[in-house]
Amino acid sequence: MKILLIEDEELTARKMQRMIADVQPDAQLLATIGSVEESVEWMQTHSSPDLVLMDIELSDGQSFEIFNQVTVNCPVIFTTAYDEYAIKAFRVNSIDYLLKPIKEEDLRRALNKLQQLKQILSTQPDFLQSSLANLITQLSAPLPQTTQITTYRDRFMIKQGQRLFAIETDEIAYFFTRNKISFIKSHDNREYMVDYPLDELDKMVNPKRFFRLNRQIIAELRSIEKVHLYFNNKLKIQLRPAFEEEVLVSRIKAGDFKVWLGE
Repeated sequence: MKILLIEDEELTARKMQRMIADVQPDAQLLATIGSVEESVEWMQTHSSPDLVLMDIELSDGQSFEIFNQVTVNCPVIFTTAYDEYAIKAFRVNSIDYLLKPIKEEDLRRALNKLQQLKQILSTQPDFLQSSLANLITQLSAPLPQTTQITTYRDRFMIKQGQRLFAIETDEIAYFFTRNKISFIKSHDNREYMVDYPLDELDKMVNPKRFFRLNRQIIAELRSIEKVHLYFNNKLKIQLRPAFEEEVLVSRIKAGDFKVWLGE
């Protein structure tokens, strides 16, 4: 099986590469690509792979844009930290939708599903169309109300040289990325490298206290110093301690941010 991996988080990409090797040892990983632009260029100049593992949120936009620019003639397994894209994913070439952080058994199950679908389609060509229609109907239905207890991280282990120590979540002002490496900024303005991509960190911390401002920053409530209205209904955030670049919340996320800030 020839696989194309589209993932812009370096740590997640390395993790996916290891899992592919473990789950499908005979698979050939053709390339690892981190943007919509590079993906379109690759697909225009290479033969179609057998499968694409595709992150939805890429460095230069959503991967759905790829389908608007080039014909994708193979199955796709989407990977993402957000479940709101499920219906849109299944309306293109998706055969599965894996939520981050992805576990090895999730990938194994998705690859097994691909093999089963190939066998079914060889004898029942109408199976996929009817199955997708049913799946989209199910995804569109409201979810049942359930009570779920979630445990969030109280601390993170930090490695500095030969020293290991823990930093409490209460000490964290925000998580951020620099050159595709994740860091913690503490309330007392210290920086620590942390060995998780932001997509995984976003699932580890309490959403009542932390908010994913954009692809680069997850901020703790006390770090929000000022909020300014910005062009095109975006918000400009001033953090404490100050961040080295301009911090913007998109028009799409601005409403959720205001609700979170006012809770």
